[in-house]
Amino acid sequence: MQTKIKKISGPRPRNDKSLGQHYLIDQKIISQIIHNHQDLYQYILEVGPGPAVLTKGLSLLNKSLHVFEMDKRFKPSLLELLPDDNIIMGDALKIDFSDFIKKYNLSGHGLIVSNLPYNISVPLFIKFLEAPEIKYLTLMFQKEVAEKIHPLNGPKENDMGSLKALAQTYFETQKLITVPPGAFSPPPQVNSTVISFVRRDLPKVPFYEWKNFESFCRRLFAHRRKQAQKVLKSFYSPESIDQAFLQCHIKKMDRAESFDLNQVHALYQCLANKNTNEDL
Repeated sequence: MQTKIKKISGPRPRNDKSLGQHYLIDQKIISQIIHNHQDLYQYILEVGPGPAVLTKGLSLLNKSLHVFEMDKRFKPSLLELLPDDNIIMGDALKIDFSDFIKKYNLSGHGLIVSNLPYNISVPLFIKFLEAPEIKYLTLMFQKEVAEKIHPLNGPKENDMGSLKALAQTYFETQKLITVPPGAFSPPPQVNSTVISFVRRDLPKVPFYEWKNFESFCRRLFAHRRKQAQKVLKSFYSPESIDQAFLQCHIKKMDRAESFDLNQVHALYQCLANKNTNEDL
């Protein structure tokens, strides 16, 4: 039996691909998102609430709730649910979420909820990764992007990349639900996936090394189908690479896409303190 779909009220999504506006209208899926991680966090940050479809349910959870919205048309709807100080109008990509949490004296574990705009889902996700105060995430991605973060159909060969290495290093991830196009208004041309994240307390790469590790991953996987040692030679001496590959039991012909997470960590640890042609 199909879930009944309710029409959204208020401003309609703009016909502007740069905004990536597709609003969730499936009540069953909305409920699953709202109640994910329930009772495990002390405050909520919702990014891109739009017509407040998720906000309505989130505002009933008796948690501190702040929302970040770029489209000014939706502020009146949001003001019906939240005080003005809890509504931040502007580009979430320009927000330092750690600074925001300190500014508003938010304490305890935080949750970020977002139906991520497809066109900026990756840079927004990286922004969330950079805020260690956020313990939990419930995020919707285009399925193609979700597969780069979490193995939707089990582990596969040759599917390691920068985004997956970063996400799996710092979070435990789980697919929450698959979302078909008909669950949105207007319907996108692709399926979406909601992923549930819990930040690891003791990641293999400590969070204080985040910037170096993120740079290492970005460079290692920039040409992930090429031989990794050829990619890395732009940043490390041949001697350092040979020693690291030998120590990590990686063959010179191996490509970064074939690495598992343990190999990525080991290679980073072997090369982290080596001199590079430019700072990591």
